[in-house]
Amino acid sequence: MSHKERIKANLKLKAGDWVEVRSEDEILSTLDENGHLDGLPFMPEMFAFCGKRFHVYKRAHKTCDTITGEYKGRKMESAVHLEGVRCDGQSHGGCQAGCLIFWKEAWIRRVSPEIGVPASPATEPTHQNGTCTEADVVEATRGSGLEVSAPVYACQATLLFSATQPLSPWDPRQYVEDFTSGNIGLRRMINGFIYMSCQNLANAGIGVGWILRWLYDASARLRHGYPYPRRTGIILPGKRTPTVELELEPGDMVRVKSYKEILETLDQVNKNRGLAFDAELVPFCGGIHRVLKKVTRILDERTGKMLEFKKPCYILDGVACQARYSECRLFCPRALYSLWREIWLERVPDKGAD
Repeated sequence: MSHKERIKANLKLKAGDWVEVRSEDEILSTLDENGHLDGLPFMPEMFAFCGKRFHVYKRAHKTCDTITGEYKGRKMESAVHLEGVRCDGQSHGGCQAGCLIFWKEAWIRRVSPEIGVPASPATEPTHQNGTCTEADVVEATRGSGLEVSAPVYACQATLLFSATQPLSPWDPRQYVEDFTSGNIGLRRMINGFIYMSCQNLANAGIGVGWILRWLYDASARLRHGYPYPRRTGIILPGKRTPTVELELEPGDMVRVKSYKEILETLDQVNKNRGLAFDAELVPFCGGIHRVLKKVTRILDERTGKMLEFKKPCYILDGVACQARYSECRLFCPRALYSLWREIWLERVPDKGAD
């Protein structure tokens, strides 16, 4: 089979299934000379997981475009995310974004947790050209336009557009797959459609937006849900947004401030010192979480260059985008970590501490 021919894999995996990552040699045999399969790179950080077993977190049949600025949905073939398996950025300049890794089905095999053997007949991945090596995979982390002072990196996030196809938010097949794959439960799906209906009507310019938002909030209070998540910050143009220094460290316990309090720290494009507060952060307002990581540098997915933050942001343990309110990418399974300014958090005592 030539390197232009695609590897066929159709494991029909669902959330919760057990899989095993194939060996390094097996995976290398699926890659072209650029270390890619169907346009998606296998990254050096992924070698550490070879031979290990994981639950499928979600089927990655769709994802979001964070490269072009349109933030629309994209379709991907034969891929999953594995539970707890995120990139540590060690081969990409120490990027701290902690993205969930995409795994092509050709790189994994289904296994049975009860007996510890494959749950289906073991099939070897089909070779594309047999010439890719580990050194090629490492070399592929450097993108075009390499400069000594500002290296350009290539990773799954920066190359995601070329590994996917356009996906219309009106294509109902994606929502069927969201449900049948176990990615999304029925209640969550219904709530998402209710929100999108309100949002579309509110944006239709028929003068009932405020009524719909009021009804949405009233309904949320009755069902102990979340408030309408798309309101505007109050700081006027030209005014500096506030900041605070809590000197947080990984392991510290924090409470996310209320949505109302956070809106008071945002300008009218919902940013604080350049960092946007997205609607997907609203469900976590008022919650108590542990600081997972202090973030000072992440890759710019559009350019492949490293962004250095003047003031650190924070990732909270278990707090990631749930795609509840993303108009063109509803129920996206990518689960990008949310970034938090210190001004949006407050310390709380750790009850587990001595």
